[in-house]
Amino acid sequence: MNPILIVEDDKTIALGIQYALKQEGYNTTVCHDYQSAKEIIENNNYILIILDITLPDGNGFDLCNSIRTKKETPVIFLTACDDEVNVVMGLDMGADDYITKPFRVRELISRIKSVLRRYNKHHTNTSEIKIGNITINTKEAKVKKDNEDIILTAMEYKLLLTLANNEGQILTRNQILEGIWDVAGDFVNDNTLTVYIKRLREKIEEDPQNPKIIKTIRGLGYKVGGKDELH
Repeated sequence: MNPILIVEDDKTIALGIQYALKQEGYNTTVCHDYQSAKEIIENNNYILIILDITLPDGNGFDLCNSIRTKKETPVIFLTACDDEVNVVMGLDMGADDYITKPFRVRELISRIKSVLRRYNKHHTNTSEIKIGNITINTKEAKVKKDNEDIILTAMEYKLLLTLANNEGQILTRNQILEGIWDVAGDFVNDNTLTVYIKRLREKIEEDPQNPKIIKTIRGLGYKVGGKDELH
């Protein structure tokens, strides 16, 4: 059935999205406020949620946070606010993509398909990935270091998973950006990626200043070394 939930208080925008998705073969449900969206999410399953940040009785950040405590459903934020802090905060909370208003419907459809493609790819891969002393449980989206849980933000997890799924390969910065957010946009850029790499290293490396897991290949990008390189 491919059900998608649209949470958008502007009824004209919601209707336009609903019509476009129907043309693509998706079934949709529409909510115009925080409370009704929260209730319907608790009682139904969706393949993806399109979530406006500004709602009349709450905000999308809180709703996304609530979703992430119970479900891994992909989330795309819609917002008129394109401030970098808000974008990064939304991605850290677990959003899979971020699109600002006004937007072209075809762009939104493209983003939806990209997010679903990436989500399905991650969930059909092996349920456990080991890199040195790091274990990634992809079914539960949990990471352990020496059998101890590591708390990662959603974006840190996506970054680690993107690198781990390409173990032994050098990934350019653009390839990594496309892996964690298919349409990289203006805000998940080189500077933001550098910050995420630094934060991730601080959590998984024994010595973040001399990383053995996520290696910088100067002039090219980053590489998670093959098993023979991790001692």
